[in-house]
Amino acid sequence: MRKVTSRWVAHQLDDEQKQQRLAICHQNLAKFRNGTWRLCDIITGDETWIYHRQICRKSSNATWVSENEPARTIVRRNRFEPRTLFCLFFKSTGPVLIHSVQKGKTIDHNYYIENCLKPVINEIRKQENSISTKGFKLLHDNGRPHTHPDVINYLTDEGIEIMPHPPYSPDLSPCDFWLNAYIKANLTDQANEESLAREVSKIVKNIPQEEFKKLSINC
Repeated sequence: MRKVTSRWVAHQLDDEQKQQRLAICHQNLAKFRNGTWRLCDIITGDETWIYHRQICRKSSNATWVSENEPARTIVRRNRFEPRTLFCLFFKSTGPVLIHSVQKGKTIDHNYYIENCLKPVINEIRKQENSISTKGFKLLHDNGRPHTHPDVINYLTDEGIEIMPHPPYSPDLSPCDFWLNAYIKANLTDQANEESLAREVSKIVKNIPQEEFKKLSINC
């Protein structure tokens, strides 16, 4: 018997990228081990597209077939299916920001600062009951809006350190290997952007705090 499933194929790293990934992982791990960093001080953020209609999940596309039996037909999406882009940020105590991007809007560095980073920082200050955000680290990938000098300068001015992220390494981001999949696995079909945004927010806010704490066991 063999298991057939649709799967996302990761970017093929070249030798230089592999070495860079290894070096960054070693550097970050050393800071946790010597106490310079704590996992509970990390704010993790990422963007993900969520479709209004829930089909083509990996779990539902997986099936066992005999060696000589052809794989069953997998339902594919129409590329024009409605979907919404979400920006999600969380830390060890739970969600920090759940932001749905309005249709037609593009996330450039200005949008990222105004609609994501500023609300995140305001929420952290509210949660910590302090105007200071010093000591917090932000983990996001190397997307162009994230690495723009204005974004780096803004976070530096706010006292937030940017964690180095290895190139093309979604398996190291909790959003990619946990949160995004959790949302999509628990989501039902939604009629429009508004209902989708409400349901995504409800799902994330109802995740038990213990699940978030699993990503910050040294705090």
